[in-house]
Amino acid sequence: MTHAITHSFLSAALATLLASTSAAAAPPPGTPAFWQPSWISPAQPAWSDGWIVPLGMPSLLRDVTLRQSLRSSLGGEQLRLVISNQYGVAPLAVGTLTVRGGGEAAARTVRFQGRDGAVVAPGARVISDPVGLPVQAGERLEVDLHLPGPSAPAGFHWDAQERTEVFKGNTAGRRGAPVLETLSTRAFVSELWVESARAPTAVVTIGDSITDGNGSSIGQDRRWPDQLARRLAPRGIAVLNAGIAGNRLLRGGWGESALARFERDALGHRGVRAVIVLLGTNDIGFPGSPFAPSEAPASLNDITDAFLQLAEQAHARQVRLVVGTVPPFEHALAGTPMEGHYSPRKEALRKALNDWIRRVGAFDAVVDFDAVLRDPAHPTQLDPALDSGDHLHPGDAGYRRMAEAVDLEALLGADVGPHPPQAIRR
Repeated sequence: MTHAITHSFLSAALATLLASTSAAAAPPPGTPAFWQPSWISPAQPAWSDGWIVPLGMPSLLRDVTLRQSLRSSLGGEQLRLVISNQYGVAPLAVGTLTVRGGGEAAARTVRFQGRDGAVVAPGARVISDPVGLPVQAGERLEVDLHLPGPSAPAGFHWDAQERTEVFKGNTAGRRGAPVLETLSTRAFVSELWVESARAPTAVVTIGDSITDGNGSSIGQDRRWPDQLARRLAPRGIAVLNAGIAGNRLLRGGWGESALARFERDALGHRGVRAVIVLLGTNDIGFPGSPFAPSEAPASLNDITDAFLQLAEQAHARQVRLVVGTVPPFEHALAGTPMEGHYSPRKEALRKALNDWIRRVGAFDAVVDFDAVLRDPAHPTQLDPALDSGDHLHPGDAGYRRMAEAVDLEALLGADVGPHPPQAIRR
């Protein structure tokens, strides 16, 4: 009798567990189940006056509203915003926060635990309540953030490829106020999540100013990760751009090194299936240039060891790692105060690094950006048709070619183990 009761109880419990597991794995249509990361803006420390590149933002913001635009790589019925005080040294007071969709006449108020505004501890971030604003894949959103102040830039991103408008006082969600200043930088608004009925899936692109989109059309979303996002949106896969201008594998400068931030900015997002790494240009180009005039040249072994460490970290998390070859940069920034990236010795190191990337076999795939972007007649230079004009960064056409060069099957794969390198060319 006791055995029968126990068996009956266990059977019922097992049935309940299986039913709940099944329901969690396959929610009914229209039932929200997950928050999918859809856009990010990785933070970097702000710097003081005297650096070769100006900060591009006031060092103190008080009683102003920042209006920033962003593009969602995937759609959803609701959204949430993440506000970052990363690298902040004091609590950040967030006032009114609003978001407006591309076709919306009125802005929606964004709240935190049901309240307007929040206080973000130094180095921390806050996640908003859900906002009932449907978003389409590829839709541009406008986010207004009032800072009662005083607030120093935090969650700061230097190369936004967007225009941030600054207004006096609290003008969040309102049209027609006079613009005090227009910036080319971002701050505080660091992530967008959209509601999804399926488990999150994302590809992260991590790199320097080429991944950040320097040289692309301002406010047009023509960086190569943007254009890759358009290819992956029909598959329900987000592309999160973790590029930071000036980034290097081994050393900091304009933000922490890629080795230091890889866990946070690349692997730390929900649903990451693969990471595309395009780095090495600044490791090679900065030493001896105005960016690092007294720095010793990087060695091939140091750079390749860093790439292998990224592969170890990604594969330990069962994330695919795709590495791009370094594009050519002869005559980079020629005629500007920042000239000095290129030399024949640096070109030899770039070539040796690319040869190693193509043959090492430690990555899940290789995308040969060098082959895509170089001038066939002068392979140490960018193709003039793909050059933004500074001989370092591609323009819109070059970024489009880069996105087209990524083989989606090689990127996503059927499994997550390392394979022999697979050249991906247009």
